Amino acid sequence: MADNNSSAGGGVSLKQINDKVIIVQILVMIFLCINFLLIVTFFRKECFYTTARYILFAVTLLSDSFILLTSNILLIMNHFNFTIQVWLCIIISVVVLLYVIVTPVTLTAMTLERFVAICMPLRHAELCSTRSTIHCILIIHGLSSVPCIVILSAFFASASLSVYKQYKVCSVEMFMLYRWHDHLRSAVSQFYFLIMCIIIVFSYVKIMKVAKAASGENKKSTWKGLRTVILHGFQLLLCLIQLWCPLIEAAVFQIDLMLFINVRYATYILFSVTPRCLSPLIYGLRDETFFNALKNYVFFGL
Repeated sequence: MADNNSSAGGGVSLKQINDKVIIVQILVMIFLCINFLLIVTFFRKECFYTTARYILFAVTLLSDSFILLTSNILLIMNHFNFTIQVWLCIIISVVVLLYVIVTPVTLTAMTLERFVAICMPLRHAELCSTRSTIHCILIIHGLSSVPCIVILSAFFASASLSVYKQYKVCSVEMFMLYRWHDHLRSAVSQFYFLIMCIIIVFSYVKIMKVAKAASGENKKSTWKGLRTVILHGFQLLLCLIQLWCPLIEAAVFQIDLMLFINVRYATYILFSVTPRCLSPLIYGLRDETFFNALKNYVFFGL
């Protein structure tokens, strides 16, 4: 029955898939160009690369660009069933596994930076200095590498040496050799999900208390910071839902292949591409200083 359906609707399905791939290429190219423009703007003004929140913003831009580029390459390779050796796929997957986590962890750090700026303004200069921010970036990458190390360690412990020379279509799911690998990946993802949610809620509650007690210019600044935290929370939610997507896709794959392809496409657009386009909107356009610098740079370039 499945074969008959595939034969009957093969042309339409293939055309739909091609259209979807083209749409993804357009979206990815647009977001990569915007991110590149913002990164160039960041390096053109000293106040940006000496301020904690702008440095962390640049980290999210670079992280988003890496994950968009690598995930798009994997999408094209999967679409055309292009196979590569497993050892090469491991190298590509390290980038994907690392930077899928780097963005939400960096967003959490940016939320904490807003918490310090609003709730502990006297200690902000000390805690959020350029030196401290560089150390924070190293910590972010260290924490983000833990899921990658756990997943690949489980794979290395289970796979035979002959596997690394095989040619396969590259995807992160390739490392899930046994059922317990999926459970391990799920447990790590849920742990990170829980910790980040606690930090976001804690920061929101504390900033809310300060916002109610503030007055005048402080009140306006505090409410602006609160809105930024809410946007970070929404963006972080989309990123964290992405950690649950493999579980949903694995369940759908057992039901129907075409449904799996459609669900995977939808989750990629909603929870991989969409959160990556929100960073420019939150900081690149809402932040007055950065927006003015971007506007001047674009007009000067034109």
